[in-house]
Amino acid sequence: MSALLPDAVAPLGAVFLIVLSFFTSALTAAVGIGGGVVLLAAMTFVVPAVALVPLHGVVQLGSNTGRAIVMARNVALRLIVPFGLGAVLGAVLGGMLVVELPAQVILLAIGVTILLTTWMKLPPLGKGERGILAAGGLLATCLTMFVGATGPFVMMILRQSGLPHARLVATHAMAMVIQHGFKVVAFTALGFAFADWAPMMALMIAAGFCGTLVGARLLNKLPEATLKRALNIVLTLIALQLIVRSLVELA
Repeated sequence: MSALLPDAVAPLGAVFLIVLSFFTSALTAAVGIGGGVVLLAAMTFVVPAVALVPLHGVVQLGSNTGRAIVMARNVALRLIVPFGLGAVLGAVLGGMLVVELPAQVILLAIGVTILLTTWMKLPPLGKGERGILAAGGLLATCLTMFVGATGPFVMMILRQSGLPHARLVATHAMAMVIQHGFKVVAFTALGFAFADWAPMMALMIAAGFCGTLVGARLLNKLPEATLKRALNIVLTLIALQLIVRSLVELA
């Protein structure tokens, strides 16, 4: 297996991420958020910082595409269209601004972003829904070029539309397909060598799709409120771990 992996990744670490891709995709399909953040946090221990955001983007593109296909009938297109228009501008802007940051700064940015988006609250979208969604698509897609984990932020915006849980999860999946799709295009244009990571990415995407099938069956069968509280605690611990780790390495 080592022959199929970049030199920077150990075989055991790759197996760990492939298995985790299954469980994190199942989590997101059942609850709506959290899986991508957990996977990204785990990847910081296995994948070099320079490859972290691009690789996570491809895996999440595959995972969310599978989820969006499985749940396609529940996607709220009225929310997706303005979000997608904003995402186009966000990808262009992010691609113009992105620079190679130190690993510690990337970890710190990811941790702070997770912490903020886990606990921030927004009012209902109301009459300005389209403008808010377009601005959210722009900001989320620009930020994802640097920190990768903007799924909770996108969910925070979409949740204010008042969609029932199944439609919210499906619409979030489609929004993330758009966001990660533009991100991958931007990193390809910037010259990232995705081909070096192709076998590992393919296995993580396949595992993620299997997880999506399992998680979709659990949708609406699990205690949503309890799971969200537990997930918020887990995401907070992950964020604090990343922040402390980055500060220790910067010291």
